[in-house]
Amino acid sequence: MPAPQPQLPAAFWRRSASRLPLARILNVSVAGPSVRLLAPIAISVGLLAGCMAPAPFERVGRSAPAGAPPGTCWESVIIPARIETITEQVMISEAETSVDGTITKPAVFATETRQEITRPREESYFQTLCPDELTPDYISSLQRALAARGLYDGLITATLNTQTRAAIRRYQQELGIDSQTLSLRAARSLGLSAVELAD
Repeated sequence: MPAPQPQLPAAFWRRSASRLPLARILNVSVAGPSVRLLAPIAISVGLLAGCMAPAPFERVGRSAPAGAPPGTCWESVIIPARIETITEQVMISEAETSVDGTITKPAVFATETRQEITRPREESYFQTLCPDELTPDYISSLQRALAARGLYDGLITATLNTQTRAAIRRYQQELGIDSQTLSLRAARSLGLSAVELAD
C-alpha cells in the first residue's frame, strides 16, 4: 500500500506556483504516455485569445444609417461642433437727456464675451467596401492607384498599412470624407470598384 501523500497548505501552493516548472503546474507527464490534456488545452486557448490582435476591419459594417440596403457595409465620421467666441457691447443703462435734448449722462456699455455653438455635432455615414472585398489583390491595386496619383510612395505590400491609410485619407478629403477607411465612392472614383448604372 503506497504511503499517504502529505497535505500541504494552500498558502504553500500560492507561494510556490511561480517557481514550479510548467509541466508540474499543469500536472503533465512529459516523459510518460499519460498526459492530462484538459488543463493545457484550456490554458493554451486562453493565452492565444489574449495574444490575438483585433480584426483589422473590426468596426466596418457595425452600424448603418436608417434605410441602408441589407448586406451593405458602412462607416461613420463625426463632424465636431463648431464653437465660436462672440464679443459684443451690451448697454447697461440708457443715456439721460435734458428737456432740450442735451445728453446729460451718456449711455453705459459693457463688453461681454460668450461662446456660441454655430454648428452642432453631426455624424455622417458613408458606404464602404465589405471586409471580404478587401483582398490582398484588391489592396495591391489600391496602393498602385494611390501611387499613380502621387499620394502613396511606399511598397506594394497588399496590406492596409499606416502609409496606405494616410493616403486614403488624403484622397478622400478631396471628396469631403475625412476618414482613413476606404469609401465605396472613393473606390469607384479610383476605378477599383464597379459603378452601378441607374435604371
